[in-house]
Amino acid sequence: MSMAARFLDSLKATYQYYHSAMGNVLVALPAAAAALVTVALLAPEAESTMVAIGRLRELIRPAHLFLAVFLPGAAATVYLVMRPRAVYLVDYACFRTAPNCRVPFATFLEHARQVPTLTERSVRFMTRLLERSGLGEETCLPPAHHYIPTYKYCTLEAARAEVDLVVFSAVDELFAKTGVSPDDVDILVVNCSLFCPTPSFVDMIVNRYKLRSDIRSMHLSGMGCSASLISIGLARNLLQVAPHGARALVVSTETITPNYYVGNERAMLLPNCLFRMGGAAALLSTSPAKARFRLKHVVRTLTGAEDSAHHCVFQEEDEHGSIGINLSKDLMTIAGNALKANITAIAPLVLPASEQLKFALAFIARKALSGRVKPYIPDFRAAFEHFCIHAGGRAVIDELQRSLCLSDEQVQASRMALHRFGNTSSSSVWYELAYVEAKGRMRRGDRVWMIGFGSGFKCNSAAWECISPARDADGPWATSIHRYPVDIPDVLKH
Repeated sequence: MSMAARFLDSLKATYQYYHSAMGNVLVALPAAAAALVTVALLAPEAESTMVAIGRLRELIRPAHLFLAVFLPGAAATVYLVMRPRAVYLVDYACFRTAPNCRVPFATFLEHARQVPTLTERSVRFMTRLLERSGLGEETCLPPAHHYIPTYKYCTLEAARAEVDLVVFSAVDELFAKTGVSPDDVDILVVNCSLFCPTPSFVDMIVNRYKLRSDIRSMHLSGMGCSASLISIGLARNLLQVAPHGARALVVSTETITPNYYVGNERAMLLPNCLFRMGGAAALLSTSPAKARFRLKHVVRTLTGAEDSAHHCVFQEEDEHGSIGINLSKDLMTIAGNALKANITAIAPLVLPASEQLKFALAFIARKALSGRVKPYIPDFRAAFEHFCIHAGGRAVIDELQRSLCLSDEQVQASRMALHRFGNTSSSSVWYELAYVEAKGRMRRGDRVWMIGFGSGFKCNSAAWECISPARDADGPWATSIHRYPVDIPDVLKH
């Protein structure tokens, strides 16, 4: 189909949508009122009819007619025009890790010992980290990290190869699952924080799938592990101004290859131990056809105006010039504050009236008594059946479980995703959603809360409602779901 033909079809669809929404209101209501008056005036001239007409003339005056007919019609028109369109998740797909990319702890530590700049003290530190991390023995790293010494093979070409492997595999599976052609994609949003090549990820995807020349495309970089929910919010906003039924492809990943830290700063060694290869692709649309979830809310909280929050996840050079991500010792405190702010914003949107009342009264009491009243944490179990907490690490999951008073089963998806895949950055919430569906726990009407944390510092949320659960467990968990859940000890001893 030519570009001109597609433009005409889009224009026609837009015209039909607004014509049916506004025209019916503006025409039908005045016409009905006029018909009522006409029938009354043309009725037989019986005495009772004349009396009725006289009374009708007394009642229906121009101002009354305007208020009764045209003003509601105008209000209805404004409402229809300004009302945001519903946005749906057609489907999603996660990158399926291959056995040849698996990195057991022993392999990881052996490779670390071959890096001449890493001291034995640093290797022992990473050993203790791994034993307490909550990661399992099947997490995967990109091909470049399987060579010795690792840092010599973390080239630009190897980083692009990881993008090809992870991103294209996820997008291929998504197109296969949905039956959507690449030509049908109107919007493309990609997020990857630490690797931003030229041409960008969106250009790589456009070139691979030969997407249309008029596609709206964005690459989000430096947004941290919560960037997937930022991408979802951006795609939702773009769909509001696109023709009805438009489709948005959202791709979330983090390229690990060029980000191997070879220094000895402990705060910068954590990412080496926690981050693993992964990615996800999701297809959004304003058409409910074949949709599996409906997007209810996206709430973003940014605390970066505070210096401590801004610097708590910071890419920098150590004293020897080695580049890495420095994770502050105050990270959990800052994450807790960001979570409280996000809860305050999302609570009125999702909580039942009883929980909102308790929350409001506690909030007023704290303000009136200068914080001497203990804050009330709403029971979000009354608002959601499933929780997908960013698998940033065991401490992150523990803190959210404690703060939100969640059960072990409600955080199971997060713990198992961390164990099986590691911290896959922004895509981790999609692996968790896939876990819930692979276990057969998703039901029509179930509500899902995705929570992500990221540099800046950010806490972002997305609320979904299930329309159609997955029919099978095919996905990233297909070969391992029968083994989960597994017991994860506090300290893993070899």
